[in-house]
Amino acid sequence: MTEKRIENLNIKVEQPIITPIQLKELYPLTENIINTVHTGQMTVKNILSREDKRQLVVVGPCSIHDVEVAKDYARRLKELSKEVEDTLYLVMRVYFEKPRTTVGWQGLVNDPFLDDSCQLEEGLKQSRELLTYIAELGLPAAGEALDIVTPQYIQDLFSWTAIGARTTESQSHRKMASGFSSAVGFKNGTDGNVKIAIQALESVASPHNFVSIHPDGKVAVVRTNGNPHTHLILRGGKEPNYDAESIARYESILEEKGFPKSIMVDCSHANSGKIAANQPKVLQSVGEQIANGNQSIMGVMIESNINHGKQSIPANIKELKYGVSVTDECLGFEETA
Repeated sequence: MTEKRIENLNIKVEQPIITPIQLKELYPLTENIINTVHTGQMTVKNILSREDKRQLVVVGPCSIHDVEVAKDYARRLKELSKEVEDTLYLVMRVYFEKPRTTVGWQGLVNDPFLDDSCQLEEGLKQSRELLTYIAELGLPAAGEALDIVTPQYIQDLFSWTAIGARTTESQSHRKMASGFSSAVGFKNGTDGNVKIAIQALESVASPHNFVSIHPDGKVAVVRTNGNPHTHLILRGGKEPNYDAESIARYESILEEKGFPKSIMVDCSHANSGKIAANQPKVLQSVGEQIANGNQSIMGVMIESNINHGKQSIPANIKELKYGVSVTDECLGFEETA
């Protein structure tokens, strides 16, 4: 028998972790949590169909890096939501996984201690515990589905989901999103390509079959019905794309393809040049377009934290500034309000 190896040449270890069922047993759903998520899911869908005339506002930290800070933000946002609920429906942005063009910190699920120890099981536990806390407050949550397995652990707690600019063209993500219970927004590509996001709307509305894991951890074939509750998210590219001319162009394409004219504007990323202080300028333009009769803009996304700005992750985590983003620059909460 030859001793030559042909498998796992670049794998250091394969470490079993908790199953989705086991995690859900640790952090179960209460009646209040179920009501929050269900109400959130239905409200977002009603906004998409225009049965609810309010604007959907997905607002919160670029990424969650400290659970206690996130809980503080959630309490503040819940109070703010009561003040604006007649015209705006606030959903907290709770992003646990960060896509990277090359390398970098990949989010709470992948590295909850921010030290490259990559304790994924602990990251999943912290993420689900936070989502149950937010839902108990009566505040709906929004997330980005980046990994194709982790949604089995936490997706049931999201009222709205995004597929990001780097994964909108991914067939695996389109198939996965076709089975989500929440509405799903697809971002245009990082280079500004909107075509791939519109193609995703068509793909996700169709039934799909793919391999994933069963809640008990076994490999399973997942068969979906297709998800009709989808929309476009404009996040800019080589140049911003939130102006009235750009939006009119995308409205025409959506109409031509037979899709509802439902557009969300991401006020951050390339639309703001990743400068938090520019987000209000984007919001002002969106507000003026709506005031002038635009019917296609159904929501906005805002990157916001307790305090303005961003910071690098220090060697000593205790030196982190409270409520300041460790990824993209965010507006402070007072500015956001």
